[in-house]
Amino acid sequence: MTYQETLNWLFAQLPMYQKQGDSAYKADLSNTHLLVNHLKHPHKKIKTIHVAGTNGKGSTSHMLASVLQEAGYKVGLYTSPHLKDFRERIKINGNVVSKQFVIGFIKRNKPFFEANKLSFFEMTVGMAFEYFAKQKVDIAVIEVGLGGRLDSTNVITPEVSVITNIGLDHTKFLGNTLEAIAGEKGGIIKPNVPVVIGETQIETAPVFKALAKNNKAKITFADAVVKTNLVSDLKGVYQSKNIKTALQAINELKARGFKISHKHIKEGLLSVVKNTGLLGRWQVLNQTPKVVCDTGHNKEGLQLVMQQLKNELFDNLHIVFGVVNDKDLSSIVALLPKKATYYFCKPEISRGLPAKDLQSAFKDYNLIGNVYGSVNEAYKAALSFAKSTDFIFIGGSTFVVAEII
Repeated sequence: MTYQETLNWLFAQLPMYQKQGDSAYKADLSNTHLLVNHLKHPHKKIKTIHVAGTNGKGSTSHMLASVLQEAGYKVGLYTSPHLKDFRERIKINGNVVSKQFVIGFIKRNKPFFEANKLSFFEMTVGMAFEYFAKQKVDIAVIEVGLGGRLDSTNVITPEVSVITNIGLDHTKFLGNTLEAIAGEKGGIIKPNVPVVIGETQIETAPVFKALAKNNKAKITFADAVVKTNLVSDLKGVYQSKNIKTALQAINELKARGFKISHKHIKEGLLSVVKNTGLLGRWQVLNQTPKVVCDTGHNKEGLQLVMQQLKNELFDNLHIVFGVVNDKDLSSIVALLPKKATYYFCKPEISRGLPAKDLQSAFKDYNLIGNVYGSVNEAYKAALSFAKSTDFIFIGGSTFVVAEII
């Protein structure tokens, strides 16, 4: 198979949560255990950092990878979803996995995948573990896909576990309360492995403390102990929280023998995009008019993005917006500015919410705009209507951003 044929098989044949939603979610790790056994346990041949959380886990993972790269380590980075190319999910020192490895991995293991009906995510996690082991990385930053306790990545015993924060997202799978979701994400806490919690929340702190106590794991709340004026090239006021989380995780790594200096930390935080290739975090696409996209898509994420938007100076605001069909719109509409022109669109995936449905729902909240046939049509319309002194924001879904970048 060619690379494209391999991807087509990978995407089309087996369930993928990002595209299909509920039907692709597996609340069970048995397949992952079967898989890593079949692959001869590559995850046990590498050191790892495990990162979970509702928001900020992607940025925090990339910050950690960048700092470790500056310190001279060979660093694997596994994240999801990808924006443009599947291979973005698996990187070493910012370089994506080769097409040949992807083709070879699927070819070698296809009979096993088909016989055991493995999911897209399970296969991809196995691919990452094997690639990092074969390339002999010094350490790999592994981002949780969904939840934590039953996520396919949760077969590793990391050097440090990181949980950025907890919000009401993916409630169908993780629970309807912050406490329940914390219990699921806290499932990555392992015996005698230090855990860093990014944000202290009244509802979730007791859950994490109890889990840490049961596992004899040292627990630290980064926002309570880290004081810093360090900044990152990742823009957005919300990144200050992720910086503190990353810094405390680095402190735990240093305690475990990793050699990381203040200079490595400072340079790593300032070079995240250059070192790792991260996209879609308050990313400026144009200056006149100013165009920014951001992948924040749930209540907590959009809240922070809208705070950042208030810091911008402009005459008129244009918002290109699309969501997936399982999005709880009532949780986000109150966050969005009424004094804006909306350009409603549907991301090109089966889970995309039709733009007319989005327009209809938003009309009830006095968020007014027109419907467009695609994300790119909506963006072109916004550009044609915007003056040089206006501001265009693109968001609502990772998939909307992916189509623009």
